[in-house]
Formats: sequence, structure tokens, C-alpha cells
Amino acid sequence: MRDRVALRWRLGGLLFAVLVIVALPFMVTRSGSRDAIAANERVTHSSEVKSLTYRIAYVTRDSEAAMYRLMDGADDAQTKERATRATKEVPVMLNQLRNMTLDSADQQARIGALSSTVSGRLALMEQAVMRLKVGDKEGATDALRDSVSLFQMDSLIDGIVQSEDTTLSSRRGEAKSASFNSSLVLSITAAAQIILLGIVVIVSERQISRRLMAEERAGQAVQRSQMIVQAVREPIALLDTKLCTLLVNAAFSELYGLLPGHRQSMALVEIGEGAWRDSALLQRLNDVLLLDRELWDYELIQRTVDGVDRHVVINARRLQQGDGGEPVLLLTVSDVTARALVEQQVKELNRQLEGKVAQISDVNRELEAFSYSVSHDLRAPLRHIAGFANKLEQHLGAGADEKTSHYISVINDAAKRMGLLIEDLLVFSRLGRGALRLQPVDMQSLAEEARVLAESDVQNRRIMWTIAPLPIVIGDENMLRTVWQNLLGNAVKYTGHSDVARINVEVHRSTNGDYEFVVSDNGAGFDMQYAGKLFGVFQRLHRASEFPGNGIGLANVRRIVSRHGGKVWADAQPGQGARFHFTLPASDLADSFAQERQ
Repeated sequence: MRDRVALRWRLGGLLFAVLVIVALPFMVTRSGSRDAIAANERVTHSSEVKSLTYRIAYVTRDSEAAMYRLMDGADDAQTKERATRATKEVPVMLNQLRNMTLDSADQQARIGALSSTVSGRLALMEQAVMRLKVGDKEGATDALRDSVSLFQMDSLIDGIVQSEDTTLSSRRGEAKSASFNSSLVLSITAAAQIILLGIVVIVSERQISRRLMAEERAGQAVQRSQMIVQAVREPIALLDTKLCTLLVNAAFSELYGLLPGHRQSMALVEIGEGAWRDSALLQRLNDVLLLDRELWDYELIQRTVDGVDRHVVINARRLQQGDGGEPVLLLTVSDVTARALVEQQVKELNRQLEGKVAQISDVNRELEAFSYSVSHDLRAPLRHIAGFANKLEQHLGAGADEKTSHYISVINDAAKRMGLLIEDLLVFSRLGRGALRLQPVDMQSLAEEARVLAESDVQNRRIMWTIAPLPIVIGDENMLRTVWQNLLGNAVKYTGHSDVARINVEVHRSTNGDYEFVVSDNGAGFDMQYAGKLFGVFQRLHRASEFPGNGIGLANVRRIVSRHGGKVWADAQPGQGARFHFTLPASDLADSFAQERQ
């Protein structure tokens, strides 16, 4: 890129030098000729002004002389025409003279005075003509004498002529100065031409040297490129328009059984003992050459000279030679036999995995059906146990001793607890079977609702809540309500032994853009070595006597969050509180609802 810019600058400089060498003398010569012509025109103009001034004086005096001849008795037509000539021609010539000297205010003033004088003389001449017609020769003579004595024009004529002479001298001086300046500029131009020619010669010599050096570097670059091509382990071939080899690298020769350093041109179909005789591939390669298409990742199985069936990927594109010759075809071959075997193994593993997933899905469905049916089937005998225990208590009445009453009480408590466990198991089963009713869900409202519900279950407790602004997500509102009720309910329950319970709810975006919600407290906490049991069904890390519950809530939380595409986990230390995390995917629809809410 930098070489191209430098080349453009050099070409521009050369063109500028040629332009200066050719155009500058032309411009100077043209300017000198134009000045000379202008000077000649000014000289001619001054001569014309002087000539017209003299003609006005001549015509005026000639008409006066003709009048004297008429008074002497001449009566020919020519004399009469001469007598009236001044009246006809002089006003026109005065107007022409005035137009020719518009560039000089002094001349305009003199011509104005001359025009008044000549007009006076012409008026007296006309008066003399009229008196002569009535026979008053003396009156005519007096009128002519008065015109000469009253309206003298010689000084005015001389003034106009002298002014033009002065202007002419000045213009001749200007012309001489312009001629000198032209000669000086021509001399400078000649010197500049010599300097520019010298610069052009020097630059040309440098250019030739640089060109030779560039050609030498280009030759070295080509040699290095060939070395690189030969060193590349990917087979590469350069083909002409007839699909014959122009250049092949060592990897190509090795793969297809050519001698090392092969340089002889060979048809592609003759290489590799028929490895390149695939008609579809040959057609595509011809299309690349003729239609300037590109061939990308064409997969083919070739049997190479070593007798091994290889999976190869072929790429080809047309290259245009810099010297304007016929295009060539760059062909690259990638041996992906190992990758093909791996892909085949991966496909087999995926097939096996799909079978395992199907088996697991069937087992899960069977487990859910089993838990659902067991929960329903257990209700009937459980109702019988509870019912007959009550009847037994009523039957014995006051006759029952203390031990009998204790046994009946234990049966009733166990039946109630069993009923609660069955209800929780049914809820857990429904969470896995029911369809998600996805809609925009305001997590802020659900958290506040769960907080109010959790506080209503406890009395005379000091609880400090910190709930950060929560976003809108897409999910099942009822299920997510269950998540918040379980997490905030647990936080209230397990901080029951704290003087002041501190429960925080916060949210932030994870690295993949999902929302991560965190519920933390300063309660009992738990030992992290038992964290794997935390989200299991009916799994508890504390005794029921310490904290009541059935151990199903966190299992419900994990199932709901998993069905929403998130995950849940916890971290804690015994006696120092716990932190429960769960994630939910973010969506553009939820973000738009959040913006509308704001």
C-alpha cells in the first residue's frame, strides 16, 4: 500500500515537471504576445484618435473654405457639397471621438470643449449660408469671420493631440517594460526547465535502481513463497485451465505418489492412480475456472497410492495472474480421515446417549406415575387408620387409661404427618407433570407477597428485610410464587433463633446474561458437606424438633427452576447463615415489559 502511494506521488511529480516544462514557456510566450498585441492596439488607438481629431479640424476648415468660394461667386455642386459637409459629418466624428476616449476623463473634457467650439462654428456657418441665400454677402462674410474669431479650435486640437502623444509615450514605456519582463521570465523559465530536466533525470535513475532492487526483492519473495508452500503439510497444487499441474508442494507429491521435487506438468486425472477421476469433482473444478466460482469443503473419499481410503476435504478458487495471462486454479486438500473416524464414533456415542436419555425419560415418567399412584393409594388406608383411631378413642371414652390415650395420640399424629407427606409428594409430582404457562412475571411483586406471607406466620420477631429491585422474567407465575414462598419462608424459619433476623434479596446478571437471584440470611446455616442432600425429597439437615418441616420445599424449588431452564445451589456455614442462589434466563420480551414498567 505504501509503495502504491509512493508510486502515485512520483508519477504526480513527473507529470507536474513535464507540465511545467511544456506549459510554462507556452504561458509566458502567450502572455508576452498578448501584451505586445495590447501595446500595439493602444498605439494604433492613439493614432486613430489623433487622426480623427485632425480630420474634424480639416473637415470644419474645408467647409469654411468652400463658403468663401461660394461668396466669391462659385456655383458648382461640389463646392456646395463641401460647404455643407461639416454640418453632416463633424457631429458624427465628434461622437465617435468621444466614444474612443471614454477611458480618459481629461480627454473627455477637452473633446467636450472642442464639441462646443465646433458646434458654435457650424452654427455661424449655417447663418452665413442663410444670409448668402438672401444676397447678404457682407453678413455672410461677417458670420464666417466671427466663427473663426469667437470659436478658435486650434488650441483644443493641439491639446487633444498632445494628450494622446503623452499617453502613447507612456504606453510605449509600458510595452518596453513588459517586453523586458517577458525576457526575464523566459530566462527564468529556461533555467527552471534545465533544473527540472536534471531532477527528472536523477529521479529516473533512482527509479530504475529502485525498480531493479524491487525486482530482486520480488524474486527473493517468490523464492521464499515457494519454500513456504513446499514446507506446508497441507497438500497444495496450482493447475492451469486444462487442469494440468503447474506447481505441487511436497505434501501433495507425498500423498499422491509423485517424485520429490516434481516439476513436470501432468493432467490431474493421471495423478494418484485414479484418485482424481471423480466426474462431479472435475465438473466443479471446471466451473471454478470458467465461472469464477469457489469450491468450499467438498468432501470426497479417495484411495491413494498407499491403498488407504482417505476422507479428504477439497477447496479450490480461481486466481488471476498479475501479467494478464490465463487464470490458474489453486487447489488445497485436507486429509480429515482421523476426524471422520472421530465423528463416526461421536455419532455412535450420541446414538447410545439418545437411547440412554430415552430410558431415563421412561424411568422418570414411571417414577412420577409411581409416586402419584402411591400417593393416591396411600390416602385410603391412611384415612382408615385415622378414622378407626378416632372411633377407638370415642369407644373407650373415659375408660381409657393414660397409656392407651398416649398410643391413640401417637397414631393420630403419625397419620396427620403421613397425610402432610402425601400432600407434599403430590405437589412435587404435579410440578414435574404440569405444563408451564409462560407469561411476563414481576419478581418484585412475588417477593413482596412471599415476604408478607412469611411474616404473618411469626409473631413478636424482629426481621430486617432488604429486597433489591427485581426484574420481570418470562415464566409460570404460580410456580415462581412457590419458589419465593419456599426460599423466604425457609429464611424466616431458620433465623428463628436469631435476636434480629437479617434477610437480603438481591439480583445480578451472570456472565451469560441470565438473572441470578440470591436469598441470604443470618440464621442457622448448614454444613456444606451435606449440601448434596439439601435439594432432595424429604431430605433434612436439622431435626424436626429444632425447625419444623417435611424437607420437600427445596426439592420443589429445584424442580421449578430446572423446568424454567435455570439452576439452583446454596452455600453456608453452620451458625453463620446461608445463601441460596437460583438463575432464570433473561429474554428481550421480559426486558421490554420491564422498560414499560419503568
